[in-house]
Amino acid sequence: MSSESQELTHPSIKDGWFREINKMWPGQAMTLKVKKVLHAKRSKFQDVLIFESETYGRVLVLDGVIQATERDEFSYQEMIAHLALNSHANPKKVLVIGGGDGGVLREVVKHESVEEVVLCDIDADVIDYSKKFIPSMAVGYEHPKVKTHVGDGFQFLKDYTNTFDVIITDSSDPDGPAEALFEAPYFQLLHGALRENGVITTQAECMWLHLSVIENVLKAARKAFPNVRYAYTTIPTYPSGSIGFVVASKNTAIDLSKPLRTWTAEEEAKLCRYYNKEIHEAAFILPNFARAVVNKALSE
Repeated sequence: MSSESQELTHPSIKDGWFREINKMWPGQAMTLKVKKVLHAKRSKFQDVLIFESETYGRVLVLDGVIQATERDEFSYQEMIAHLALNSHANPKKVLVIGGGDGGVLREVVKHESVEEVVLCDIDADVIDYSKKFIPSMAVGYEHPKVKTHVGDGFQFLKDYTNTFDVIITDSSDPDGPAEALFEAPYFQLLHGALRENGVITTQAECMWLHLSVIENVLKAARKAFPNVRYAYTTIPTYPSGSIGFVVASKNTAIDLSKPLRTWTAEEEAKLCRYYNKEIHEAAFILPNFARAVVNKALSE
């Protein structure tokens, strides 16, 4: 039997079920029933698994942690992109750090004002295999406004000053190499790479699990940016069903929870499955237990 015809297996899959077990969410696990493993191989940087699930379509997993599923990825991709882009009056040049699956790119190019979007991801394998196996997300790479750079986002930013209107950091969790993307020096680099009135969004963890991480990342962002907020979205295949974002701007005159630009209701329905202007505003309304931590972090 040739290697191509052998059935792929993976340590995270047992008895036909994928199990996401991680020290960052102890005592709980996400499980998905697997129909077929499409790709299972370690890249230069991380373990990359792509499988066809029973009910969530194709699933991208990095180092044992779900990054995206075809069924629910749009809620994350739309929110991390449009919260920032619609908080800028006229975004023309956009940078995406991470996001190798292409989903954020797909959302960014929906904005007619954007003239160029650069994606910087450290792992070429994630880009290549997302294009091959999850084209519904990777379709963003096909747009003529998109440029791709394979490399470390932290290092990439050091070469740019006063260049981008919006920077979106679609990172993995702060457990390993991505930890630096949650610390003050990274936010200083983001600030320096932005033009006047620039806006950022970064992945900022789940309020049900990581309040201490959220508090620290908000403090780090506040050292670099005068205008910082925390928002969140719902997504069933992320730990505890939600994920948060730091949204920050150089512009102190704007309320980040109120979009500066909006689509019509008809345009929203055509362009987005999750995001709308009401969701934009509601994303910043937090339950009391999280609001107390966020307000404390931003007031210090």
